[in-house]
Order: sequence, then structure tokens, then C-alpha cells
Amino acid sequence: MSLDPTRRDALIEDLAERIARLGLTTPAILFLEAHKPLSFLAGQALLFSQPLLGFLLGDEAARDYALLLEDRANVEQLLRSLESRSAAARPHDRR
Repeated sequence: MSLDPTRRDALIEDLAERIARLGLTTPAILFLEAHKPLSFLAGQALLFSQPLLGFLLGDEAARDYALLLEDRANVEQLLRSLESRSAAARPHDRR
């Protein structure tokens, strides 16, 4: 099972926006880069905990985030989005 590309892109942008708004861009990038090989397992763990997460996020959102994290290409896209937001937020060097 996979996500619709439109839904996938919306989830990635929403997640990147939330991370940036909380000021956690750099820690999130480090965490995702370090745990990228485990992305499939993270997705499976989210699917396993979907009944519990369903109360917090809603069943569909919990499933969609689990499917998002299962695919390493989606994690790469999330990293690119976070890195571009980080670069845009940095003040330009005026030397």
C-alpha cells in the first residue's frame, strides 16, 4: 500500500512546516539522517501503534504518516524540504 502523491506531498510539507515552526529543523535533520536506514521499521512501528495513535491523530492520519515513513524516498523528500526551509531561514552572509 502506498500514498497518493498529492497526499504524500501535502503530508511532507505539513510535517516540515510543523518542525520548522517548533524550531526543531536541525535536530530533525540529524535524527532523520541518522535513522534513515530504519525508516521502514519506523513506519511498521507506527502501523503497529495505529490503534493508540488513532485517538491522537485520527486513524487516517496515523496510517498516512506510517506509510510516509515506510518509504526511504519520502524521508529523503522530507529532508530536502527541511533543508530548504533551514537555508531560507538563515540570514545571508554579507561579507
